[in-house]
Amino acid sequence: MATPSLKTENLTIRFGGHAAVNGVSCAFVPGELTAIVGPNGAGKTTWFNLVSGQLTPTEGRIFLEGSDITGLAPSARAKVGIGRAFQLTNLFPKLSVLENVRLAVQARRGVGARFLRRAAAFPVLRQEAEGYLERVRLASVAHLPAAGLPHGDQRKLEVALLLAMEPKIFMFDEPTAGMSVDEAPVILDLIADIRKDRSKTILLVEHKMDVVRALADRIVVLHNGELVADGKPDTVMALPVVREIYLGVPAEAAA
Repeated sequence: MATPSLKTENLTIRFGGHAAVNGVSCAFVPGELTAIVGPNGAGKTTWFNLVSGQLTPTEGRIFLEGSDITGLAPSARAKVGIGRAFQLTNLFPKLSVLENVRLAVQARRGVGARFLRRAAAFPVLRQEAEGYLERVRLASVAHLPAAGLPHGDQRKLEVALLLAMEPKIFMFDEPTAGMSVDEAPVILDLIADIRKDRSKTILLVEHKMDVVRALADRIVVLHNGELVADGKPDTVMALPVVREIYLGVPAEAAA
């Protein structure tokens, strides 16, 4: 079995007397897309927040390629390879779409924000940024301010920023939420394209089961903050406990 790229051990967070995530232990390997599913309030986004560093666990540890990153801040986790889409805070709404992506490339390359006004001196950064915009089909609006983009295009820009970071772990939290029927396939095609790189690990929180079945190699089911099932999509979705808590089918009927 491949060495885990990401692993959580007994990951737990309590708010007062409520355990939003309770003792979740699981490991993920490169070349695998795992869908994290469960009903509303199951703890999916909270678990994502723990992994990406927005929340600090009450108990448990998080490992990236064997190194304990539990104590790292979100920015430090991003630098070592944890990339999260749709929760990014480094969007500059007044700058152009191209400048946003170029700054992400610049940060990854370690050039530094002090070179903001000398961007013309680094044509390679611009060219790389333009390549990411081509991938997300935003090249035609590269000159526009990010704040002026419609919702669907802002989501595409967030994916471009994530691609520019070149993370080891891609984390997508309901990536097509709020997008039109015409816009959503672009994001799903991008995720499928990232999946072709067998060195990357992809985690996907998604409510749409047709999307899960189309993309996922594996499904992890959370319920009341606990991991209740983990395995191949067809196997997991056929389990009586999963059909009861996630699909609303009584366990005796599912059995």
